[in-house]
Amino acid sequence: MLGYCRRFGLQLTDAEDVCQVVMTDLSRALPKFKFDPQRGKFRTYLGRVVRNAVARHFRRHNVASKALDSTVLAATADDDAGGVDEHWEEEWVLHHYRLAMKTLRSSADPKSLEVFEQLVQGQPTGEVAAAFGMTPESVRKIKQRIKERLQTLIAAQVAEEEDSGGEI
Repeated sequence: MLGYCRRFGLQLTDAEDVCQVVMTDLSRALPKFKFDPQRGKFRTYLGRVVRNAVARHFRRHNVASKALDSTVLAATADDDAGGVDEHWEEEWVLHHYRLAMKTLRSSADPKSLEVFEQLVQGQPTGEVAAAFGMTPESVRKIKQRIKERLQTLIAAQVAEEEDSGGEI
């Protein structure tokens, strides 16, 4: 939620305030909440709640009257009929990536993770291979193995999230 709020240009403290408001609102609403998979996923509902909280923050603090990018105002508008918010979905994907990387850090070879992170940051394979004293083929193999492991971890996380969705 915090990363999503920051995408709208909120300072860290304001984004944290919005997250607190969302958590308070959810603590009141969830006891009566009935999950209906036909209406969509819980994460979509949560995204809408956060987006509405960001919009309320802008209205309350007159931030919208400042020189805000029109795309920010459009994204926080209440008039979209429950469509998928690309920023929310991207934050959801990044959340799962960070969780999977945390799991990998506790079990994978640190050197392999360093190699992978250099590649993710955009370093060319040849440069990474030279920096770590490896062949380019070894670097590509590390990338493939970690990528496959990440995909497995993320798929398991998403499946667990989907399975627990009915309990909320």
